[in-house]
Amino acid sequence: MPQEADLIIPTYNLKLIKSYPHIKFYQNNNILLVVTGIWKIQASIGTSLMLQNYSLEKIINIGIAGNTWLETKSQVWDVFLVNKVLQHDGYLPFEWNHLDYFKKPITLPDFNIKWNFDFNIFKWTCATWDQFIADENKISQIKQTYQAHLVDMEAFAVASTVREFNQLDKLIIIKAVSDWANQQALTDHEKNLEIAMKNSIKVLSTILN
Repeated sequence: MPQEADLIIPTYNLKLIKSYPHIKFYQNNNILLVVTGIWKIQASIGTSLMLQNYSLEKIINIGIAGNTWLETKSQVWDVFLVNKVLQHDGYLPFEWNHLDYFKKPITLPDFNIKWNFDFNIFKWTCATWDQFIADENKISQIKQTYQAHLVDMEAFAVASTVREFNQLDKLIIIKAVSDWANQQALTDHEKNLEIAMKNSIKVLSTILN
């Protein structure tokens, strides 16, 4: 989202280099930022354009997400280095193996950093859906059915696209918690977005350095 990107752009002195109707590319000497917009389709398009046109050392999906409070003591503003992504809005009643790319989770390479932050870092699972989750019944189903610790709208699409380009070994996903995905999620999301995103950027800077 622009609200996320507006905190990244000045941090690294990025300049606009290319603009599509809803996707923008920013760059400095060694960082390329692609602002895709929300939604799995937007994330897939932006990631594809990036991978088709640039040679990258690392591919980092950064942003905010809702927390399902599953098996963690994480708080709002804590940061997750996601180690597995899945989509929880896809359904096909077939068990054919050639559909595994659609139905099965994607496991990311293990990635470690040394940190000393004033927030916690966790490594858990993120579930992606083309919907902002603000419903306790839905979040309960996601926890029970998919054992996911976070919910967002882009991570699976980014990982799936990167996998198609055979570059999954380069992918890192950073998500900071902005809300609990319950009835207060919209209010919490807007209230906590800036501080959560700044924590994500602290982790990003550690990785880049």
